[in-house]
Amino acid sequence: MTEEEIFDLHEDGKLAVNAVGSIADPRELAIAYTPGVAKVSEAIAQNPALASRYTWAHRMVAVVSDGTAVLGLGDIGASASLPVMEGKSALFKNFADLNAVPLVLDTTDVDEIVETLVRLRPSFGAVNLEDIAAPRCFEIEDRLKNELDCPVMHDDQHGTAIVVLAALRGANITLGRELGEQRVVISGAGAAGVACARILQAAGVADVTLLDSRGILHEGREGLHPVKAELAASTNAAGLTGGLDEAMVGADVFIGLSGATIDENLLSVMAPDPIVFALSNPEPEVHPHVAGRYASVVATGRSDFPNQINNVLAFPGVFRGALDAGAHTITDNMKIAAAEAIAMVAAEDLSVERIMPSALDPRVALEVATAVAKAAGEDGVV
Repeated sequence: MTEEEIFDLHEDGKLAVNAVGSIADPRELAIAYTPGVAKVSEAIAQNPALASRYTWAHRMVAVVSDGTAVLGLGDIGASASLPVMEGKSALFKNFADLNAVPLVLDTTDVDEIVETLVRLRPSFGAVNLEDIAAPRCFEIEDRLKNELDCPVMHDDQHGTAIVVLAALRGANITLGRELGEQRVVISGAGAAGVACARILQAAGVADVTLLDSRGILHEGREGLHPVKAELAASTNAAGLTGGLDEAMVGADVFIGLSGATIDENLLSVMAPDPIVFALSNPEPEVHPHVAGRYASVVATGRSDFPNQINNVLAFPGVFRGALDAGAHTITDNMKIAAAEAIAMVAAEDLSVERIMPSALDPRVALEVATAVAKAAGEDGVV
């Protein structure tokens, strides 16, 4: 692809609003708008539940960002984040047939972001938080989940966690290994790293070691944010201290989510034939060809190498399933069900170079939505 192609596609934006019915004559105009629309508004005023039938809100996802952690570009601001949010909205439509509208907020104040979305609640049925920097993203998501009666998910956290779990399931099936018997090292304790640690623990991984820029999270380490302190208490079963040099010894799985490069010698001290997910973009922590000298399975976040781990496999189906079920929240079981559904789509022809379905596989969103809706019913959140 060329820069000219990229800018041509984005000219005037990537989204448009189209009417679903004809408005070609006075009668159609009167039905679609005044005076006919007043009948619908009256009915909703008398019974607010009818809004889910006679407006698009219950199938509308608000794609929300403050522009503070956009892709690998960092804090570039709300306006510069809008092309990304437009793209995300287009993916919702393309893969899950859900309407989505980007909302970029020109504030980084947690109270203002939460208040804005609470006030806009009648306009949407779910919130996809995107590209909001840690640790504020944790507080924003938690508060919105408490204050809104609809599904809320920070995709950088949970979408990433879902596809990582799906990829690890696929790798383990290919290699004949068990998830619960592995020691997993996660480099990066931001939004994605924290969520990956949590979902892997929920899925049965008993030994997770999590590192931030200062080293291994462990109990007694000073200056930890409350989110990291909580994870320090539940991870690092061996009580390790230090950095990657100490964490990687004997590890079965490495998951890179930090943006930092690592020395290939660190892969040589892992357990035999390890699994390496080098997910930083645009440059993986270690080049896949180098990782392949040591690892049995290598994955990245890039489409130009085998085993791309891409959030688009998760978020469209997760939101579609939650909205189909009428769920008011997204539970851990719904996320795990999504990961299992993704892994099952790839199960027919798994190999060390195909542990995940293609990001363009049309089966994925439907299978994920079905699994998520079922899990929502089982969890009693509908």
